[in-house]
Order: sequence, then structure tokens, then C-alpha cells
Amino acid sequence: MQTGTIHNRDKFLQTIADRLGRKQRTERVPRPHWRHQPQWTVFQGYSQDELLEALKAQCPRIHTQCVATTSAELKETLKEVVANHGGGPVVTWDDPRFDEYGLTHLLRDEWPKENTDVHIWDASAGRKNIDFADKANVGITFSDITLAESGTVVLFSGNGKGRTVSFLPKTYIAIVAKSTIVPRMTQAAAYIHEQIEKGHLVPSCINFITGPSNSADIEMNLVVGVHGPMKATYIVVVDR
Repeated sequence: MQTGTIHNRDKFLQTIADRLGRKQRTERVPRPHWRHQPQWTVFQGYSQDELLEALKAQCPRIHTQCVATTSAELKETLKEVVANHGGGPVVTWDDPRFDEYGLTHLLRDEWPKENTDVHIWDASAGRKNIDFADKANVGITFSDITLAESGTVVLFSGNGKGRTVSFLPKTYIAIVAKSTIVPRMTQAAAYIHEQIEKGHLVPSCINFITGPSNSADIEMNLVVGVHGPMKATYIVVVDR
């Protein structure tokens, strides 16, 4: 990524320092080390199997179905879940993991032959992707990081990974590799920070999705499916 040019930075910062009545700080402020850090103790020491059980326990609380399967059974499981949600049209990311998990034939051949419309995100198609997602019944993505405590899937947007795939369809399906499950937001934030510290390019949009959309801000009455998918299912691949 090309680094831009900052004009009049020192003058601007000096003005702020003058208003605060102190000298301008030119050295990096050291990060504080807190004596108590309870955020790291949640599910501390849990195995991946125990984190999966915690995720399963959280899903009913966020009105989300959680289905466990294996790599060998993933295709049939996905077909069953999509059918239970009413079938297509289906919109997905353009993600190499669909090929790695043996789902490309289903998306490009099987479903189209069964007259199930499938749209794989095409960055060159522009607005057409959003229009299809708006009409789709099911959106399917992979979870990049999965938070056991809150039942949250973390999605890193990218060139072939449009944000509307998880937002506009009536129902949303996240394919979750068991290895992506971490205790909570703490670990996800630490990972993102680590990537930045290493100089890696971090996506401009990272979505944290906790089940279907809902709102309880009107007289504290919970309404599910307010401004996004009305239903959500996490398919956990236990041997990935």
C-alpha cells in the first residue's frame, strides 16, 4: 500500500499541545500493562472440542442453529441446511475455501442443474453482485475467526468477499472450521493487531456477526430479523 503525504502535521499537533498547555509529545506513548487482565481468563485452557461445546451452548441464545459435520459430509449437510431454509437463490463469496472443502461442484454444477440459481461474487460485476444478494434467499460465507463466548463469526472482507453476502439474503450460513474457534473477542482483536504490527495488509472491513439481525431497543422487546437475515446457521466442520 502506498504511503500518503501528511502536510502541516507538526504545526497541527503543536496547536493541540498549546491548547492542552503542555509540550508536544514526539515519542511513542508506551502501552500500559494492567495488573488485572480478566479478558484473557475466559475459557482459558479450553481445548478446541471444549470451545466448540461452548459455541454450541451459545447459539440458541442468539437464535442461531449450529450443525456439526465432517469434511466428507459437508456437501450433503450444506444441501440439507439450504433446503431447510427454502432453497435458492444462493449467493456466495468467491473464496478458494469452497474448492478446498469440496463444494465447487455443488455450486457450479449440481445446484444449477437442479434449477437453483447460484451467484458467486464477481468483483468485476460491480453493482450486479449487490442486486443478486438482495434477491437471494441464502448467503454463504466462511468464518475467518469464530468467538465461542458470544457465538460470533468474524468475516474478513476482500475483493471477492462482498459484505452484502452475509447481510442482504433472507438467511445466512457460515461454514466454520473448528480450528478457527477462539474463546472471545480478545483473541480476535489480538490477532488483527498482530497482523498490523507485522506490516500485513488488513481488510478495510471486518464484520463481527452474531446470529441473525435483531433489535431490542424498542420497549426492550426482542425482534429478530430487523435489518438483515432473519435466520442463521453455523455449519461447523469438526475435522478442519
